[in-house]
Amino acid sequence: MNLSGSDLTTLRVFDAVARHKGFAAAQADLNIGSTTISNHIRALEDRLGVRLCSRGREGFCLTEQGEAVLAAARRLFAALDGFSEDVADLGRQITGTLRIGLVDSVASDPNMRLPDAIARFQARPNAVRLEVTEDPPQVLQEKLRAGVLHLGIGSFPHKLPGLRYEPLYSETHSLYCAPTHALFSVPDADISMRRIKGEAIVGRGYWREEFARNLGFEAPAAVVYQIEPQLILIRSGAYLGFLPDHVAARWVADRALRALAPGKISYRCTFDLVTRKAAPQLRAAAAMLTAIRAAHGLPTD
Repeated sequence: MNLSGSDLTTLRVFDAVARHKGFAAAQADLNIGSTTISNHIRALEDRLGVRLCSRGREGFCLTEQGEAVLAAARRLFAALDGFSEDVADLGRQITGTLRIGLVDSVASDPNMRLPDAIARFQARPNAVRLEVTEDPPQVLQEKLRAGVLHLGIGSFPHKLPGLRYEPLYSETHSLYCAPTHALFSVPDADISMRRIKGEAIVGRGYWREEFARNLGFEAPAAVVYQIEPQLILIRSGAYLGFLPDHVAARWVADRALRALAPGKISYRCTFDLVTRKAAPQLRAAAAMLTAIRAAHGLPTD
């Protein structure tokens, strides 16, 4: 198959549809309508002579051939990124697209130095287009492993093979409740794990069973995959839940949240800088990794 410019465009449309698991969700990313997306997919299927995906009442899924084409397309995109980097070397300027993935609700953490790292990165001549996205931990790791992202920052309760994890900083999570919750006015000395176990708890969908069990919460009454939905449920007064202390700080200052027995009922998690092992590293990614390490006071070698 001799690739043309239109083939590359169609493959990128297919990649976006696969990442968003459907035509409708890919529209905002691609800035084109579902009819145009459908035409691109149909043209690619005709060009390759295979069916790439199933879409209907049962939902969207890739066929076996679609999975193979997606993997090949992503290898092609990585090679094109590498070509752009190699050509840019001739002018001694970093170029291309650098894709960074983050978990949610990190912007308010003073220990998260990515803004400083980006300032360091942008201080050197470059024409790099940054793409910064947000995903739950498992999704972020899968995108790194698939080569969709070049690097990521987050806390990962379950680490995946094939990825490299470098500790950056730690974050404290305390158990919070709202003023309308029955425990809001109870002194910390009277709060015990036995008493808390009788309350409705918000759990995280990406927690492993043993992690939740260690916290004493084996049967959450509600489940979330991001911090902001958890904050909303806790503020309703109907649930208790863990929040990063930096996220809760503004609500605590307004007496709209309270940490229950802080220091006694809390946990710390490590935030890692994550990259894919044994993958060719773009110059832009290498430069950003150096900037992130320097911003966190880590060795840059």
